Amino acid sequence: MQLTPGDPAGRTAGHGVLGVAVTDVLAYRELLATLVRRELTLRYRYAPLGVAWALLMPLLTTVIFSVVFTRVVDLEVGIAYPLFAYSGLLVWYFSATAIRNASTSLSSQASLITKVYFPRELLPFSSVLTAFADFLVGGLFLVALLIGYGVRPTWALLVLPLVIGVQCVFTAGLALLVSMGSLLYRDLRHLLEVVLTLWMYATAVLYPVDRIGGPIGALLEANPMTVIVESYRDVLIRGRLPAPIPFTLVALLACGTLAGGWMLFRREEGSFAERI
Repeated sequence: MQLTPGDPAGRTAGHGVLGVAVTDVLAYRELLATLVRRELTLRYRYAPLGVAWALLMPLLTTVIFSVVFTRVVDLEVGIAYPLFAYSGLLVWYFSATAIRNASTSLSSQASLITKVYFPRELLPFSSVLTAFADFLVGGLFLVALLIGYGVRPTWALLVLPLVIGVQCVFTAGLALLVSMGSLLYRDLRHLLEVVLTLWMYATAVLYPVDRIGGPIGALLEANPMTVIVESYRDVLIRGRLPAPIPFTLVALLACGTLAGGWMLFRREEGSFAERI
């Protein structure tokens, strides 16, 4: 894929039609694949454990909280706690890592953005796909856990691609918004870690939020990431379909987030080179 010299901001800024944006991304799909390969190579080339680093954070956190919630505090979650925690952490780290990396995806490619034209959304999208590669690696250990705990697959597993798709769409929409926001408002980058930490504890990652009750519990259950995390647990561990109404609402929210974020990204794209 050859990049076109220059920065035709007028062309991209004037296109609010998602069909044009999707066509542009598809036309530069080879560049997107190259960006993902480069990021994965840089991340793991000098890592002593290689791709095992993708397992490290969710695995260590699972071990720590398994000790806390099974030996110190007797927390009943309805399934084996290591399965509960690792499945939630694996899903959470996918979105959190993608959003975190997307926040610097534009500013870290200043020389590329100012010299050649390509769809700028490829940069945050490459962050999502790189995090998804880590998610797939971590998923292998989840499969091992499922087998170890004797969890048998059911027909609900057929819905898994849909659950993954909803999370990818939601994460991609947030990645576009965060990458653009971090470039236009530099303070946002400093707030992001705080927001992600608070959001994790407001999600059913390490404990079931339905035990809280009251207005706060209802609010936590309505958290889109809680619905996504619980949908994974439903199809993978509990052997049932996700709750239809919450999952449908989150799927609509995910599509709206991606569509709205993409249109806003395209509208502001012309000013990126000036703000880097």
